[in-house]
Amino acid sequence: MTTETFLDVYSEATPNPETMKFVFNRMILPDQTADFPTVDTTANSPLAKNLFEFNFVNGVFIMNNFVTITRVPDVEWEEIIPIMKEFLKSYVAAGEPILLEEIKEVVKDFGSDNVVVAQIREILDTYIKPAVEVDGGQISFRDFENGIVTVELRGSCSGCPSSTVTLKRGIEGMLTKMVPEVKEVIAHAL
Repeated sequence: MTTETFLDVYSEATPNPETMKFVFNRMILPDQTADFPTVDTTANSPLAKNLFEFNFVNGVFIMNNFVTITRVPDVEWEEIIPIMKEFLKSYVAAGEPILLEEIKEVVKDFGSDNVVVAQIREILDTYIKPAVEVDGGQISFRDFENGIVTVELRGSCSGCPSSTVTLKRGIEGMLTKMVPEVKEVIAHAL
């Protein structure tokens, strides 16, 4: 006797009015992230490629148990949400592939800054990443040089009107207080 897990997906608004988070009741891409800001970047993801076939999809971000979709302007979420929920649920229930291969992150060697970088990464992982993920996005550490921390914002954070305020007041404020070597936090432009 086999037991099939009931699959459900629900939509959740994000701080970015152009994105919507679609959450599954199980993991679809555990411990990985995949960002597809354009259709040209979807070669590694059949799911993202299929989503871009909808003329209202302008970006796709996949992580753990959710997919964040960025819409094109002038389309209302009320029209899109039922279509996306049905498509996503059917796609995942059919066991279709999310990614063709795991996306590897290149890790830079920070030499003597390793202790400071480790502190920065720990603060990002412990305090900031969980809050950003709740909003359908992701923040990744990119670099630390001359007191400047560079991060990358993906998913609903990319292009979000409030991301600059969050970056400067929230993230920069926390890091400069907790790690004296940090003077500024900037976002890497994709």
